[in-house]
Amino acid sequence: MNRRHFLQAAGGLAASRLWAQAKRRPNFIFILTDDLGWGDLGCYGNRAIKTPSLDQMARQGTLFTQFYVNNPVCSPSRTAFMTSHFPAHHRIHGHLAEPEMNRSRAMPNFLDPNVTTVTRLLQRAGYRTAHFGKWHLGKGDDAPMPSAYGIDEHKTVNSNENVFPERDPYFRAKSTGMLVDETLRFVKKHRDQPFYVNLWTLVPHAILNPTEEQMKLYARLTPGGGIPHKGALQIYYSTVTSLDQEIGRLLKGLEELGVADNTLVAFSSDNGPEDIHILNASHSGVGSPGPFRGRKRSLYEGGVRVPFIVRWPGRIPAGKVDDKTVVTGVDWLPTVCRLAGVDVPADVKPQGEDMSGALLGTPRNRTKPIFWEWRFRIMGYHVNRSPILAIREGNWKLLMNPDRSRVELYDIPNDPMEMTNLAEKQPQVVKNLSDKLLAWHKTLPPGPMDPGAGSLDYPWPGK
Repeated sequence: MNRRHFLQAAGGLAASRLWAQAKRRPNFIFILTDDLGWGDLGCYGNRAIKTPSLDQMARQGTLFTQFYVNNPVCSPSRTAFMTSHFPAHHRIHGHLAEPEMNRSRAMPNFLDPNVTTVTRLLQRAGYRTAHFGKWHLGKGDDAPMPSAYGIDEHKTVNSNENVFPERDPYFRAKSTGMLVDETLRFVKKHRDQPFYVNLWTLVPHAILNPTEEQMKLYARLTPGGGIPHKGALQIYYSTVTSLDQEIGRLLKGLEELGVADNTLVAFSSDNGPEDIHILNASHSGVGSPGPFRGRKRSLYEGGVRVPFIVRWPGRIPAGKVDDKTVVTGVDWLPTVCRLAGVDVPADVKPQGEDMSGALLGTPRNRTKPIFWEWRFRIMGYHVNRSPILAIREGNWKLLMNPDRSRVELYDIPNDPMEMTNLAEKQPQVVKNLSDKLLAWHKTLPPGPMDPGAGSLDYPWPGK
């Protein structure tokens, strides 16, 4: 329908405004939380943590139950969202740390700024772009600022910026509110042009120190008996509920600014929940992976399967739960670009696929496998210690070490807890998937692996 026919059909005084809205490119706000588990929200089955804002967002949009990140820790997971590349191809295997540690892991100090990112593609297409919150794609003397990656405005931590009161002991507890303030300021400034915002929160990553006010809601979880400390559940639940409240304020702010109907808001997490055996989470590491085996650092479902809720009023179906579509982090760039009407240059070579149709309401089977690699030890209980490599294709998920030890095959839709290893019963499936997985592994830059990576060794009594 051309403009003249549209105006004739629409009629009335508002016809020109309706035409402008119909032709306008969508805005995007990507909320990425830090160490939030698949099972930490009410809409994902949690009956203990109060998350009314995100539960409402799910009722207003579509909730995906099979969404995966491309690494079980932060920096590589974020690399995949930004580039549509499996992060190991950029030698980002674990979290970016100090130069000495990066060198010991054969990792760079930062994501190469010459790599095409989703923010750069949208910026070139006329979008105003912003990044508020955690960066963790590199810092240090030689690391670029976020602006080098196609970002117009940024206020970040885990970067070379120093714009937030990070020394305040309650900074992390209050940080989501600060990030929402920055996002709403940016949206108000650019609401008459298309915009894209990464709102990447700092919580519920440890060290958690919620305020007394935030913890009041869960006072019943205080250990009691005169013990002068809070319980881990109280600390963690308070943090997630406070996060939820700020997201509710963001969504209300979009309504008040008149941009909600043309803004796609996505919500997810960079990996599964932290383990209580990690020192900085030893007072709070009780996030829920839901029904899944594995936590942060593990390639079992609980380490890489995370929430994914998407809302775009009038375009994305409301109240829908998509149990069929397998979506992953490397799909973000091609999906956003398709929805924005932005071509992805051939030299980007995205390793994900366009999932815009699934977001808009048509579940589908993915055509590309998902690959994972984790080169380091996994702390905590042995049941969460996965092999080094994994692939998901169709219903099947295969895990194994590069030397073909610990071969595990699971039918994920029928065994999401990964309890029944079908490798011996499905030798042809194992062969097909292992051939693909090991061929992919050979394409990765070489580098060291931790002693004990992929191992299930235990100091058994008498052995």
